[in-house]
Amino acid sequence: MLKQKEELEKITDKIRQLNAELEVKVEERTLILKEALQKLEESQQELSEALDKEKQLNEIKTRFVSMASHEFRTPLTTVLSSASLLSKYTGADDQEKRNKHILRIKNSVNNLNDILEDFLSLGKLNEGKIDKRIDEVNLKDVLVDTADEMKAITKKGQQIMLECSGDCYAFTDKKLFRNVLINLISNAIKFSEEGKAISIGAKVQDKRVLISVKDEGIGISNDDQQHLFSSFFRGANATNIQGTGLGLHIVKRYIDLLGGEVELKSKLNSGTIVNFSIPVD
Repeated sequence: MLKQKEELEKITDKIRQLNAELEVKVEERTLILKEALQKLEESQQELSEALDKEKQLNEIKTRFVSMASHEFRTPLTTVLSSASLLSKYTGADDQEKRNKHILRIKNSVNNLNDILEDFLSLGKLNEGKIDKRIDEVNLKDVLVDTADEMKAITKKGQQIMLECSGDCYAFTDKKLFRNVLINLISNAIKFSEEGKAISIGAKVQDKRVLISVKDEGIGISNDDQQHLFSSFFRGANATNIQGTGLGLHIVKRYIDLLGGEVELKSKLNSGTIVNFSIPVD
């Protein structure tokens, strides 16, 4: 009887030992399974993100092709039709008609050039091929020269008013600064009606140059404003106005390169003001 009891205790201890070993193995297998599931979830997340990025890239490509084909087609059609009509106006009294079509061709070619410049600028930015050249720049001179240059594309009755407080000097890249101004002023002209004013202000404050470009144009809705610095985005009320949807995106990236900041304030049918600043040093 005693021997049977001892045998039973040995069997019981063996069972306990086997149970303990089994529990350890179960815990190990559970841990391995959890790690495997975690890695699987991470892989699924990475795959999902990759698919989302690919989808976004495909959408951007589609928008780019659609927008580019539309934007190029319009000025090219104008050039073709005006060039065809020019050949018909051969009389001495047809000079006014010839001048009209020559002007249309020039404007269309300038528009094509602007589109190409936007595409080239975006390509260089994405490839990191924009090199800054820092020099001491008289920003007031750049503002005056750029404003005078942009008067050539103003609509009837539009005026560009410039106010620069004091000497505006900064160590910056003159070309990038000028390109920012050209983009903002051309936008103000494009999205404003005839007879409206475009105001440009500049001043130095707290070792920063503060620039504002204000128009009295069509304005931008609150919903659209949050997307304006994205590439290829155009406001819902600007679809019938020529443009690539790249201007403000390029402006933002140029200002980032200059160590600056930019903000936009707008209201539908009440105009837009873009404020940006760059460091003096």
